[in-house]
Amino acid sequence: MIDLQLTDKTHDEERQGEALVIDAPEVLNGRKLYIESYGCQMNFADSEIVASILKDQGFETTSDYHEADVVFINTCSIRENAEQRVRNRLSQFSAEKRRNPKLVVGVLGCMAERLKSKFLEEEKLVDMVVGPDAYRDLPQLINQVEDGHKAINVLLSREETYADISPVRLNTNGITAFISIMRGCDNMCSFCVVPFTRGRERSRDPYSILAEAQDLFDKGYKEVTLLGQNVDSYKWKGADAEETAEIEVNFAQLLEKVALISPELRIRFSTSHPKDITDEVLYTIAKYDNICNYIHLPIQSGSTRVLELMNRTYTREWYINRIEAIRQIIPGCAISSDIIAGFCTETEEEHQETLSIMDYVGYDFAFTFSYSERPGTLAARKLADDIPEPVKKRRLAEILLKAQETSLMRLQQFVGKTVRILVEGTSKKSDLDLCGRNDQNAMVVFPATPGVKGGQYVNVYIDRCTSATLLGTIAVEVPEIV
Repeated sequence: MIDLQLTDKTHDEERQGEALVIDAPEVLNGRKLYIESYGCQMNFADSEIVASILKDQGFETTSDYHEADVVFINTCSIRENAEQRVRNRLSQFSAEKRRNPKLVVGVLGCMAERLKSKFLEEEKLVDMVVGPDAYRDLPQLINQVEDGHKAINVLLSREETYADISPVRLNTNGITAFISIMRGCDNMCSFCVVPFTRGRERSRDPYSILAEAQDLFDKGYKEVTLLGQNVDSYKWKGADAEETAEIEVNFAQLLEKVALISPELRIRFSTSHPKDITDEVLYTIAKYDNICNYIHLPIQSGSTRVLELMNRTYTREWYINRIEAIRQIIPGCAISSDIIAGFCTETEEEHQETLSIMDYVGYDFAFTFSYSERPGTLAARKLADDIPEPVKKRRLAEILLKAQETSLMRLQQFVGKTVRILVEGTSKKSDLDLCGRNDQNAMVVFPATPGVKGGQYVNVYIDRCTSATLLGTIAVEVPEIV
């Protein structure tokens, strides 16, 4: 049975609320940790850091919160429904705490940073609240709770990158992994809470990034994704490896350094910002075959006026210029996007501008949302959320339909051709099928073949597709690969 799977997402809905489990530490302290994550891949990467810190303290992880001594929920504040999902989950944990009063319940991440002591004092749902920059303090905070006190640390840092902490890979397939290269954001988009929940932008030193990538490759991983709120603004200044001179490393240079680890290590990155993505980055992608031809470049709106209200600091014309540069420098590069329907004061004509730029670009995939006002943002303070919900829903439906049409159009271009993919493992719905992604990040599903397993690069002949998945068979004779 062929498994029809969606393209990987920045917000992977299949992973929301995932309980993360790792191998037991060599020295146990008799306590078990349950941690589940919501939101973007940065949150899942942060959970790996948390697990590493507590594993060093002797904690063993469990996939069943009923047997845990400490329960953490790593949260997201990007959209209102994400926060509601977390609140519902906390109610379940509170019920467990009534059965087991010694259970420690904590909220981590962006929602913890945004709501701070509200969880502790008003709603009394949790014992501790810990922001994204305070994870090193977790052992002390847990001890504080176990001594009978509430605990909170939501201080933001201008320096913390956790560069010296080797993340424990959680629920990994042993083939693909994420590497955080920077934290925070300076962009101050008017709809976004990230600058308030993750703090100012700071870049991790390149030596620790390269060491982590090399270690992953040495352990058999074949693909890494470099993560940041805005990877194109990565910039690090410091001493060179011999500490003889001051150097500066930008994102294009970092990308090249990681690519040079091995041609067998495939490189992806997320997320790019239209105002910052440079031709230097594009030429670097074009230069190395192991840097994937896939760029996530959020447009948010096709209207220059709305983009100005969003404080995106680029125009429709600038965005089109960047698209043209991508098409010229990296022919065949896949492009995905984030799009918001019904932002404050958006007119019907401006909505049509968004649909028209979707036609112009022909996105391989688009993550679509209706506008959700987030407390504390510039939009919440200065702009009226004045688009009626039925209008938002109708516009979102039109955007989603357009996204499905362009996705199908892009995937149809692979039909009748052979693609090189990295096998990630068996299909989620059938052990009779294998799956993996091509260079352009499209999911490819094909019948399992003797001798083919996860972690191998194989060539697959594509004979058909859906709007989200390429379907084919192992290529016996290999024509030109696309």
